[in-house]
Amino acid sequence: MRALVQRVRHACVSVDDAVVGEIGPGLLILVCAMAGDQEDDAAHLAARIARLRIFRDDAGKMNRSLTDMQGAALVVSQFTLAADTSRGNRPGFSAAAPPEMGRHLYEVFLTRLAALGIPVQNGIFGADMAVSLLNDGPVTIWLDTRA
Repeated sequence: MRALVQRVRHACVSVDDAVVGEIGPGLLILVCAMAGDQEDDAAHLAARIARLRIFRDDAGKMNRSLTDMQGAALVVSQFTLAADTSRGNRPGFSAAAPPEMGRHLYEVFLTRLAALGIPVQNGIFGADMAVSLLNDGPVTIWLDTRA
């Protein structure tokens, strides 16, 4: 699985002009299931993100995790993280998991992250969403369970 994690002061996701998920300080997590991913990949990624030390400690160093700071996560499915831009000008998305598996792994990821004590808000899988955020830092981290 792939994720693009952004440290935020605030983030929200809307569908048809209605807010469906919103958080204060924490992480906006754009997540994509790749072809061949399994539930273990979703569990591993959730645990890794919960422990990722990218929040400031009292000395101003990135030394605290989402769990440490009791922050929230806004998780948005983002199949375009699977984009292959190696040929031509139009990205290909064949590396993404099929929609049914992508939905299942997205839901496993949400469940595992919540089970780690993280307050989780989310978008709607497959919907046309508008995401807004106030990036903090900015801090943006790319994670891939295969890397």
